[in-house]
Amino acid sequence: MPYADKYTPKPITDVFNRDTCIDRRQCRRVVPMKVLLLGLGRTGTSSMRQAMKELGYVDTYHMMSASIENPPDCLLWRDAFAAKYDGEGTFGRREWDQLLGHCQAVCDWPAACFAKELIEAYPEAKVILTTRNVDSWHASTMRTGYWRATEPELRFLSYFDWAAAMYYPLIRRLFSNYFEDDFPNRGKQIFIRHYEEIRSIIPPERLLEFKVNEGWGPLCDFLKEPCPSRPFPHVNDTDIFVSRSRKRNRNQMYNVAIRWCIRALIVSVGIWALISVLRFSFAST
Repeated sequence: MPYADKYTPKPITDVFNRDTCIDRRQCRRVVPMKVLLLGLGRTGTSSMRQAMKELGYVDTYHMMSASIENPPDCLLWRDAFAAKYDGEGTFGRREWDQLLGHCQAVCDWPAACFAKELIEAYPEAKVILTTRNVDSWHASTMRTGYWRATEPELRFLSYFDWAAAMYYPLIRRLFSNYFEDDFPNRGKQIFIRHYEEIRSIIPPERLLEFKVNEGWGPLCDFLKEPCPSRPFPHVNDTDIFVSRSRKRNRNQMYNVAIRWCIRALIVSVGIWALISVLRFSFAST
């Protein structure tokens, strides 16, 4: 796998973020995949992730799993894009189990970009399509995911920061490949196409189309789970997304600054030591 093979450990100077550094190439499936939530990002996927947790499902994979939790996952996702769009290598059940083997459900993008592949890999899983009005979805994505993919600050950090160097190319690739490098003009059409394609390949008994404002009822009926007494979660609105992203940028800048300060200190000590040795040598002659 050309990108996953570029895995490098997390620098010890990355102290301002709590990223993990798991090399998924060493992982295997440890729990069954039960639910594929294949609605596009910004259709309530963060709320669904929390809802699935409250229903007792062992982790639901989300973009945040790669972007802010375990950045090396981005490398495997880039291998999946390379296999699908460039014909480079293969990405089948074995690779999906490496990447998603710790999860009983998956949602959000980039997973939604591989709906057909995941349905083929996990034919026993139920499928949920989170959805919303296409116009409000497009406006929300323009202010969040697309903003992140075109953000100059993140692009700058990708040249210096360990995590940003893995995440930025992934989100750029997502919008370039899946949205045909023209999300502002093509996004709505591709949204409609995405949902039509999934409806055409999934039997009705395996498919639930769901809006998060419908609450627990339809979801729990479909999954055959008891309804929790607490309200259905609603998280990750536009303001939270932007605030979290900007805070992460700041923390990554601090990590880079620490790394460069340590390097400068090492160079300074080395120069000082060299000067001391030369002075001692001259004094001895």
